[in-house]
Amino acid sequence: MNVDPDSTAVVVVDMQNGFCDPDGSLYAPASEDVIEPIRELLGRAREAEASVVFTRDVHTQEQFEDNHYYDEFDRWGEHVMEGTWEADIVDDFDVRADDHVVTKYTYDAFYQTDLEGYLNAHDIHDLLICGTLANVCVLHTAGSAGLRDFKPMLVEDAIGYIEEDHRDYALEHAAWLFGEGVELDDIEFE
Repeated sequence: MNVDPDSTAVVVVDMQNGFCDPDGSLYAPASEDVIEPIRELLGRAREAEASVVFTRDVHTQEQFEDNHYYDEFDRWGEHVMEGTWEADIVDDFDVRADDHVVTKYTYDAFYQTDLEGYLNAHDIHDLLICGTLANVCVLHTAGSAGLRDFKPMLVEDAIGYIEEDHRDYALEHAAWLFGEGVELDDIEFE
């Protein structure tokens, strides 16, 4: 698949210590396993001068206190708390000054963030989405991208998960409804 680096961004979703390191509270081994494929994708994207976006899932102690229904702590327990090691992007990635880092407070990297504005300001239409977790933040970010008329391309072999079935579901759902899957080796920046 040929992608235009001028109108494409690699979106690395939530590759943080809390999810990717064995000492993280929501560690998933498959999230750690995709560090190297993502590094490869980033290297190729940077060489082609494509944009790079990192998202960080971050929470505060009182974030869900006044909510009627939505409370991630009920589902996952406290995780990636603001200002902690868990919330940091793993050291394996060279986050650069010209990369765009989005701090998000829900599964969706577009919800109440500057991501859409950044992409529009840089005339980016196509998103190569990788990261973790497949059926949670990756899927909800990709779905939100599609609803905003960006083309979400999920990099199938660069997406972490808790169970392989979760990844398969997310990829199938995205391909059926709002995006498409692509394998790392098939991506050509031209």
